[in-house]
Order: sequence, then structure tokens, then C-alpha cells
Amino acid sequence: MTALALIFILLGVSWSNAWAADPPCDKYPSVKQARCAEIWKELNREDGPSIAQFGLDQLKRREEGKITAEQHLGENMAFIKQSTDKRLERLRARMEKE
Repeated sequence: MTALALIFILLGVSWSNAWAADPPCDKYPSVKQARCAEIWKELNREDGPSIAQFGLDQLKRREEGKITAEQHLGENMAFIKQSTDKRLERLRARMEKE
């Protein structure tokens, strides 16, 4: 059970940075930043279930001994970066429509 807590702490710390609402909106004019933040939060909610499933799958692989702690952390970080990049692209596309 402590492995589960550690994983969620590690994911939570990394994930809180990836889900920050303001930074991706800083580049837009101030009049569009509030709408950008709303869209960013929507994108995070949309992706939440798939991100949670990834975390659970990783935990299962780790508990089964299929990956090491280092692999687990590395794969989590890569997944977080990839999913954040995809959300940023979707944000850009939605902001272009605004």
C-alpha cells in the first residue's frame, strides 16, 4: 500500500504542474486569458479518466514486477509530457477558433 501512496504522490506532484491553468494562457492577450484558462481546465477534465487509467496500469505493472521504480517514474514523466503536449495543441486549436 505504501507503493501506491508513493506513486500517487509522485504523479500528483508532476501532474499538478502539468495541469496548471495559467501558464499556457500567458501568451494570449489579457482579454482572452480567462477563456483560455476555462478551455485548459476543460481539456484537463476530458483527459482525466485516461490519465488515471494509465496510472493504474502502471501501478499494476510495477506490483507485478514487470517494471522497476526507475522505469515507472520515467514512463510516468514521459506520459505526462506527451499528454500535456497534446492538450497544449488542442488548446491552441480551440483558441484559434475563439
